[in-house]
Amino acid sequence: MLTLAWAWLLLLLPLPLIFRKKQQDVEISGHLHLPGIAQDGKQEMEQSPSSRKTYWVIWILLVIAVARPLWMGDPIELPSKGRDLMVAVDLSGSMQIEDMVLDGKAVNRFIMVQSVVSDFIERRKGDKLGLILFADHAYLQAPLTQDRRSVAQFLKEAQIGLVGKQTAIGEAIALSVKRFDLVDESNRILVLLTDGSNNSGSISPEQAADIAAKRGIKIYSIGVGADVMERRTLFGKERVNPSMDLDEEQLTSLAQTTGGRYFRARNAQELEQIYQEIDKLEPISRDQVSYRPQSELFYLPLAAALIVSILIALAQLPLMRRLNIRWGEK
Repeated sequence: MLTLAWAWLLLLLPLPLIFRKKQQDVEISGHLHLPGIAQDGKQEMEQSPSSRKTYWVIWILLVIAVARPLWMGDPIELPSKGRDLMVAVDLSGSMQIEDMVLDGKAVNRFIMVQSVVSDFIERRKGDKLGLILFADHAYLQAPLTQDRRSVAQFLKEAQIGLVGKQTAIGEAIALSVKRFDLVDESNRILVLLTDGSNNSGSISPEQAADIAAKRGIKIYSIGVGADVMERRTLFGKERVNPSMDLDEEQLTSLAQTTGGRYFRARNAQELEQIYQEIDKLEPISRDQVSYRPQSELFYLPLAAALIVSILIALAQLPLMRRLNIRWGEK
């Protein structure tokens, strides 16, 4: 359906008539004496009704463009049931350790998290998603929204070290509590992905988890990182544990305090387990919401006005005038 966003601007259409009437009144009263050139232009316009019509066409097209014509699509109903999920992702320096395998290639932890969580976001049809990034401090990257594409894009654009090198798990939990306080009906789930232990921030994870539990927020914590990794030394290869800094005991306690669950993600397959667990949760009912996709069409009348203006300008060139005169004589 074609509509105008600002239809009231069509009231500007008779504006040239008002100015023309005032100009004629001033000329008749003798207070304004136009130069010879202006008088000639006026006579030429009076002798060319087609020119006046052309200028009116340009004016009408410009007013229509300003009024923002839109094409409204058919209404699309959004799912009336879903979950409210905040996803908190660790961006500390240790997330760049390359102990993960994705599609047969060795990658760092964050690339693996980006890939798997992006797929997780895509599956959340009907759910509201929010994104928190944390390192030295926690920052809200996306509030709770059903726009999964934007949330996935924000995660894709994130970089290790973007907000520091440390790990503020407590702040990430506290920030999610603040965001959930803005929601009335919600099953309030925080998915927390980290590869370390809390060593930064203004609030401890235990304090934040206690507050979250009182507010009915469940924490599904995920410890990211492999147990074994080979590295080269002067004496050959040695096997080390790259996840020595991961505090599994703390992450398990945070999940248990809030009635959630702790997951160990040594690889992409283990991280997939969280999908099945969250899908088992009972979604909440919401009011039926619908929206109509719309496309901007203002550029069409604007382009038409520009083309007509260019044609008028070309017609005023001396060469074109001479050609018109000769054509008229023939």
